[in-house]
Amino acid sequence: MYHFGYGVAKDDHKALEWFQKAAVQGDAEAQYNLGVVYAKGIGVAKDERKAVEWFQKAATQGNAGAQYDLGVMYAHGRGIAKDERKALEWFRKAAAQGFADAQYSLGLMYVHGIGVAKDERKAVEWFQKAATQGNAGAQYDLGVMYANGSGIAKDERKAVEWIRKAAAQGHENAKKALERLKS
Repeated sequence: MYHFGYGVAKDDHKALEWFQKAAVQGDAEAQYNLGVVYAKGIGVAKDERKAVEWFQKAATQGNAGAQYDLGVMYAHGRGIAKDERKALEWFRKAAAQGFADAQYSLGLMYVHGIGVAKDERKAVEWFQKAATQGNAGAQYDLGVMYANGSGIAKDERKAVEWIRKAAAQGHENAKKALERLKS
């Protein structure tokens, strides 16, 4: 309630206090929220190592958001040594729970061959899962895959359809692509 200001005045310090109380008792959601607080420096000094610690605790309990964020930390070497295979592992766990951002991240890893062999078909599969959930990046990239016939049969109608969906959400590359199509 304090974190978002629901029913009370927004107070990052009180939110932190309550997150800590619940997190040390093993509450996965509080552990995840504490990870976010430290990762972003909300009410505390930014500390990516502490963020990783809390994300790991929540992730091992099955919290999809923490699994995804832990994957991001491994992918970029933030607060922990960069490890593309560990990133892939955590993204897979979150993606299996239907977490769209993790599904999109897996698609990116497959399309670029990061931590896995490059596989455009698998990239399309993951982009489709995330795109149908409204992930604008996945919608745009899926549109590009259709436009180029990469990993899927070329289909300009579907390409435009997905790129339009991404543009409607404000995705800048999608908006530029639509402008190019109009001219």
